[in-house]
Amino acid sequence: MTSLRITYYSADFDEATWISGLQAAIPGAQVSLWQPGAPVADYAVVWKPPQQMLDEQAGLKAIFNTGAGVDALMKLKLPAGVPVIRLDDAGMAVQMAEYVCHAVIRHFREFDGYEADMHKGKWSFRKPRSRADYPVGVLGLGVLGERVAKAVAQFDFPVNGWSRSPKALDGVQCFSGEQGLDAFLAASRVLVCLLPLTRDTENLINAQRLAQLQAGGYVINVARGAHVVDADLLAAIASGHVAGATLDVFRTEPLPPDHPFWTCPQLTLTPHTSARTLRSESIAQIARKIAALQNGQSVAGLVDTGRGY
Repeated sequence: MTSLRITYYSADFDEATWISGLQAAIPGAQVSLWQPGAPVADYAVVWKPPQQMLDEQAGLKAIFNTGAGVDALMKLKLPAGVPVIRLDDAGMAVQMAEYVCHAVIRHFREFDGYEADMHKGKWSFRKPRSRADYPVGVLGLGVLGERVAKAVAQFDFPVNGWSRSPKALDGVQCFSGEQGLDAFLAASRVLVCLLPLTRDTENLINAQRLAQLQAGGYVINVARGAHVVDADLLAAIASGHVAGATLDVFRTEPLPPDHPFWTCPQLTLTPHTSARTLRSESIAQIARKIAALQNGQSVAGLVDTGRGY
């Protein structure tokens, strides 16, 4: 790979460690930070790149996105014919599974209520709940969604899953397509969003969809903030139909200090930390895929730019 040129850009991640990591993983390659006017590279490794970078790098063989979500890239004009490749997992699936299981169990076991009582010096008891009354619906059965659905099922919750095309998972009641969405929501009390953000899924969790959940519903959003209509979620909580939510992603990040989510006691908020990109695992995966592409082999994670994921 002595002739390979790799250009790197990230709006968030540490540049030096990524560049040195890629250099070590792909010996002989020339890895450099993208700057305006830089020579065209063979491969680009990016996170939220500027349009100028893609315009100037029209001769790329592939673009690697250093995260599972590619919605930021899909907003840009991509070089014609250049494949976009996302991370398959790189350590994010297990993080997502533990986060969602924690959120489901915290709500089901009423740990937030116990915590509030303990802060008041109150020794309280709550009647045990039945798992059968808390079916968990996983919206999106990609790599992360499948791992989450299987993990939740290990705690004996009934688990439903919805995907755009039909899927079959052991221990999961699967629904698919537009015709299956209503039945999926009606069968679920806890809704976990793991969808990619596209034109079709933006604002999907709105007043109509929230009303279709079983009474006392609970929402866990670990995908993108724009999936949820904020005002509709707050209204559903105020009405009592939705008991609360755990939210890790928001339309604007960081969450503005005057946003009403901060003062809603039924919400648990975390700062987009449900599944962080693990640098060493990600670099190793990208290096393997570059080697495969150089040898004319196919790779996993190819994005359908028409669908947006």
